[in-house]
Amino acid sequence: MKPKETDLYPPVKKLLEGQGYEVKSEVGPADVFAVRGDEPPVIVELKTGFTLSLFHQAVDRLAITDSVYVAVPRGRGRAFLSSLRANMKLCRRLGLGLITVRMDDGFCEVHLDPGPFSPRKSKVKTTRLLREFARRVGDPNQGGTNRTTIVTAYRQDAMRVASWLAQNGPAKAAEVAKATGVERARAIMADDHYGWFERVERGIYRLSPKGRQAAELPPL
Repeated sequence: MKPKETDLYPPVKKLLEGQGYEVKSEVGPADVFAVRGDEPPVIVELKTGFTLSLFHQAVDRLAITDSVYVAVPRGRGRAFLSSLRANMKLCRRLGLGLITVRMDDGFCEVHLDPGPFSPRKSKVKTTRLLREFARRVGDPNQGGTNRTTIVTAYRQDAMRVASWLAQNGPAKAAEVAKATGVERARAIMADDHYGWFERVERGIYRLSPKGRQAAELPPL
């Protein structure tokens, strides 16, 4: 039987009372409102699962206090753990805390406390994307595309190499690189990521049957 939001309240209330809070439900817009002495109040928003509505409500409560948690039932299996990790990242970025409740015994686990968040930038990832942007010719993809082949700068270079070999036959890697302007032609043919190339002998490559099919595609 699927739990209801009201089923979450008793365990969450018990958790907070165990930390010295006085707890009341449905105070104004808050599902759970807790006070301890002169400290800022704690608010917990209850939902039967991670939803956009849950995060909208929790963010709205940040106008009342910085100590806002979301609480959901703890699920089982890899799918829930994956969802939990993803939503922990979201909560961290929003400055929210996160609690799960094990419904069979009411055990509450605080996975994350509220707090300010300043994301660290990855110079490696930024540099990689800027390099890909600079190398890619034109704008061959449709924004929002999924489940289709994305045309990367690497694929564009491989296509130029394949097209040249289709017209000129087997050749040395240095000759291919010079003729096509693809500096990494040797690595592309040697790695053969798409299965388009075959090594004839040391340093000399030709198209595979699959490569000949690819070379007949419209130019990028």
